[in-house]
Amino acid sequence: MVADAGWTTARVVEQRTLAAGTFRLRLHCPEAAARITPGQFFMVRPHGGTDPLLGRPFALYDTIDGQDGSPESIGFVYHVIGKMTSLMSRWTGGEAVEFWGPLGNGFPVPRCRHLMYVGGGIGYTPSLAVAREALGQRAYGSPARSAEQAAERVTLYYGVQSAGQRADLTDLESIDGLTIRIATDDGSEGHPGLVTDLLRESLDGDDPPEAVYCCGPLPMMTAVGRICREADVDCWLSLETPMACGFGACFSCVTRVQTDDPDGWDYRRTCVEGPVFPAAQLVLD
Repeated sequence: MVADAGWTTARVVEQRTLAAGTFRLRLHCPEAAARITPGQFFMVRPHGGTDPLLGRPFALYDTIDGQDGSPESIGFVYHVIGKMTSLMSRWTGGEAVEFWGPLGNGFPVPRCRHLMYVGGGIGYTPSLAVAREALGQRAYGSPARSAEQAAERVTLYYGVQSAGQRADLTDLESIDGLTIRIATDDGSEGHPGLVTDLLRESLDGDDPPEAVYCCGPLPMMTAVGRICREADVDCWLSLETPMACGFGACFSCVTRVQTDDPDGWDYRRTCVEGPVFPAAQLVLD
């Protein structure tokens, strides 16, 4: 779904540090907050400046209600890795920024008893809104969408390189019905090894998920997609393909999908036909 308006101005409500170099930013934008759904994203850029010129995409972390109980602000989490995010880390309350969204398709409405979310690095952030919607604790979109029946449980498997890089999970830990397990590459916290180890363990266990949502580094998502294919479990991947425009004009964010064409595949634009794709549809190298 492409936004029905262009760039607009929002005000910074809050900036909070979640981990070393990782921040949660909240913007006051009631119209976008009322429309956005889990897995959708929006483009952000400085107000009134040209360096950097292009916006950057950020996925929804969660919406925040105003005093009347309706969505008023949008939150997202980012990690400082370049000029734009370095600039963002210095934004303070009341500062004006420009944004465009919501953009993309987002995750489908969960319709299962046990939903699993596998997140790597900053890719864990959409899991907050995903879990709240799946468990029937919050509705998103306009008109508000909802599952026919709330999930009984949601599991988050969160993988990072080390305990020092793990984000503050307080927001997620407060959700009833959500179980969190952590994997660290260096074994400094939780499971010593890859987050995909936990996925395989769960799929072979007594209470496997009926569906898996995933976002994170491409090698991790590729592995998750293949594991779910082998186990015949529905899986959706939210791709983090670099984007320049966010509305499908530049074709810089294309990904390969399987088709009935003679070559067996074709390109799709991640920004407008994604960023969420069924793993079974993607060409996973």
